[in-house]
Amino acid sequence: MTDNSSTPTGSVTGRRLLLTGGAGFIGSHLVERLAGDNEIVVLDTLRRNALSPAGLDKHPHVKLIQGDVLDSAAVRQAMEGCDAVIHLASIAGVDTVLKNPVLTMRVSLLGTMNVLEAAAAMGGIKRVIDFSTSEVFGRYAYNVTEWDATTLGAVGEARWTYAVAKLATEHLAMNYWKQYQLPACSIRPFNIYGPRQVGEGAVHHFIVRALRGEPLQVHNDGSQIRAWCYVDDIVDGILLALQREQAVGHAFNVGNPRSTLTIYALAKEIIRLASSSSHIEPVPWTQADVELRIPNIDKAKELLAFQPRVDLEEGLLRTIYWYRRHSDSP
Repeated sequence: MTDNSSTPTGSVTGRRLLLTGGAGFIGSHLVERLAGDNEIVVLDTLRRNALSPAGLDKHPHVKLIQGDVLDSAAVRQAMEGCDAVIHLASIAGVDTVLKNPVLTMRVSLLGTMNVLEAAAAMGGIKRVIDFSTSEVFGRYAYNVTEWDATTLGAVGEARWTYAVAKLATEHLAMNYWKQYQLPACSIRPFNIYGPRQVGEGAVHHFIVRALRGEPLQVHNDGSQIRAWCYVDDIVDGILLALQREQAVGHAFNVGNPRSTLTIYALAKEIIRLASSSSHIEPVPWTQADVELRIPNIDKAKELLAFQPRVDLEEGLLRTIYWYRRHSDSP
């Protein structure tokens, strides 16, 4: 059952926050949660834009700057007057990473360096939250904790360039805390889904096709295992990391281990919940893939009081309902 109690994050009010990559899927939900009582600056290239279709770019407390984290001057300018940074900007999606491995690494490594340098130079920044990835655990990750060894993929395999670069940004964030006392932490999201998802992603792909009655494509036999986390839950985790001093100097797994199933079972569940006539279509996939990914979130529970509240069926129903109402959305 889902816990329908009020959000555990408390109130975030009177802040001025910079969200790099804030026009994306997760960023748009953060803006929606925060804009009522805070000033939000969004720095984004708008390659993927979930903010504008939701009308959030027109919110009186939101300032949208079209710019790139690779531009250090743009980062410094966007950060002026802010007291915290949530650094979401990256190249996202397996297919996009495979096509652009060099750009993927540039955005992660140089973009994060620009954010950390600007925050350290500015002073008065109370928190920098660096977004990493669950991919740092490699192909097989069961009940993994933040203290477990991360896995570096084979050199030259484009699939792992994103994970390698993100692991480096975690080290950067931690070392800016150790050397310069910049209050930074990192979050590793585990398979986030929900309304306004743009670009790639299994839940997005399956729901859009299910509502059209089209085949749902799974890689090979669809036996890959994932733990799925509804977007509202990761927003809770981010806001807790923003407020709690215990977050500083740590990396956190944020996900929902309760919502674990195979990709094939996920496709079947979405067909059922959407009352769809679609069928499941296996497609060959010869690239490296993650076969098992389930987090241990004990550290986030202990230090942040994080607790995922939305179970899989409810989250999928909310997402399907949104896509039904926005059938022309990407």
